[in-house]
Amino acid sequence: MQERQNIAVFVDYDNIEIGVKSTLRREFDVSLPLDALKERGDIVAKFAYANWSRQEPAVRQMAENAVQMVQRLPSPRGDKNGADINLALDALEMAFTHKNVNAFAIISGDSDFIPLVNKLKAYGKTIYIVGGKAFTSNILQQNCHEFISYESLLTDDVRVIPERKYVSVPPREQAAPPAAGPAPQQGGYRRGRPQPLEVAQAMPLVERALSVLQRRGVQPQLGLLKSTMKQLDPSFNERSYGASAFSEFIDRMKSAGFIQLHGTEGRYTIELLSSAASASGGAVHKKDDALPLLRQVLDIYKLDIEDGASAETVAGWMSKIHADFDMKKYGFQEFNEFLNFAQDNFMVRMEPDEQRGLTVFLGAELAPQAAEPEPQPEPVREMAAGASAAEVLAESLAEESATEAAPAAEAAPAAAEEEKPAGGRRTSSARKRTSSSTSAAKKTASSSVRRPRARKPVE
Repeated sequence: MQERQNIAVFVDYDNIEIGVKSTLRREFDVSLPLDALKERGDIVAKFAYANWSRQEPAVRQMAENAVQMVQRLPSPRGDKNGADINLALDALEMAFTHKNVNAFAIISGDSDFIPLVNKLKAYGKTIYIVGGKAFTSNILQQNCHEFISYESLLTDDVRVIPERKYVSVPPREQAAPPAAGPAPQQGGYRRGRPQPLEVAQAMPLVERALSVLQRRGVQPQLGLLKSTMKQLDPSFNERSYGASAFSEFIDRMKSAGFIQLHGTEGRYTIELLSSAASASGGAVHKKDDALPLLRQVLDIYKLDIEDGASAETVAGWMSKIHADFDMKKYGFQEFNEFLNFAQDNFMVRMEPDEQRGLTVFLGAELAPQAAEPEPQPEPVREMAAGASAAEVLAESLAEESATEAAPAAEAAPAAAEEEKPAGGRRTSSARKRTSSSTSAAKKTASSSVRRPRARKPVE
């Protein structure tokens, strides 16, 4: 019998709140991920981290859902990773002190939690990550046991307003000056659940899961197939394909002619049809195949993106350069999700903003690097006409010796001035030291000059 999951929930409120606002233009609702986690086990602890004095509208919903609010006081030197550190310490403490807690849910999209996730997995804990596909690191999605996308938890299947058409943006030098008047309102719309993907996009994962079960020698039933697909890809969710349950997802694949069901209801076994690979082979592309297309667009508009560009602007550039580009063919429900994937590949860098939305900059792979100054060659000493190599060498050594002796000669008068008495006359010992230092410097400078020997005539 499978052990019941006792889940401890940790909410990085600042991260999830600005992520939902910048990508979905919505207010974060903590009840949505909590309801999804209740389907997977018992929630035994709930903590949320933020500076709650600045989050007054969210305090009420946290209290209504019995979430314990952990107050985080900002430091005078900055508060960049304050919530991450507090959350990680409390989660590790609970893993050591509460043995009954065998599952942890982290509601955040920050990739800084990857070390915490790996450490909790090493202690045998089940890890759930709840975040948006458009702002949660793909590395974090692939390293947990199950990723629950916030978009799939939304109840409206259609966008609240019609999806805007992407238009091309003129280059910087041709852009018209802004008209006088108040700035237009940004983000005055809400975005619902993204449009579903075609079931053909899931065929590579289904084929891989069925081959794994075949090698294990077990019958591919519905529940076992889903758990295997989750194990291979923690970000898989049947709602991304427009299905409310996994059985509905299987029915859609059957209607598309990809699989065949055998047995009675509740004990179905799945068989992959021989024509499934050929039927889906031409329509499915890998996510990595879309990166060269984006790289070409960023190279063209490199100057226009230096100060940052909105995600809608980059999508307009993409539609202008590649008119037949369809992000769904590469497995992306939204263009922001594609940009998030490109960010994990160091192609772009995104900064969420509540007013402007996602702002896109060039990533480390494409950002111009400062050129290092070339080393200047040392000047070459020119030989005078008729001068021999020995004479040039002697002159060079004389200059070096004079340069080394100059500081000592300059320091001697200064030391003598310091030892001058109040009456203005130097003592005899000071005069002796000064004269000896000066003579030593002259002796060093003169003795260092080597005169070339005159050669004897050859008889």
